[in-house]
Parts: sequence; structure tokens; C-alpha cells
Amino acid sequence: MRYEIRVDGHMSDTLTKAFPELEHVLMSGQTVLFGPVLDETHLYGLLTRLQSLGLCVVEMRRLPE
Repeated sequence: MRYEIRVDGHMSDTLTKAFPELEHVLMSGQTVLFGPVLDETHLYGLLTRLQSLGLCVVEMRRLPE
């Protein structure tokens, strides 16, 4: 599975390094993280990491294979 997670604001290099399994781009006041998600446990782990870093998820969606 591949996912795209849009976060409000531009994440710093330090913050993006907290997600080494995902690529990222900055666009229109948001950071877009994208890449493979192994399973539901991995997905919830990503969301927990985002929350613990105080990041606001604007949108999350599964990408077509």
C-alpha cells in the first residue's frame, strides 16, 4: 500500500527525518509525505509519530498501486 499524508505547514529537515521511510515535498503551505505503508500497524505508528511531534494532518489517502 502507498499513502499520501498532507501536513499543515512546512516541516523542517529535522522533522522530516523522523519519517525516513517516506519521501516528502513542500507545496502550498503544506508538507506532503508519501510512500509505502506496510500494514495497518505501520499506518497507526506514522499517525502516532505525527501527533507526538505536534503536527496537524490535513488529509490522508491511500494512493493507487
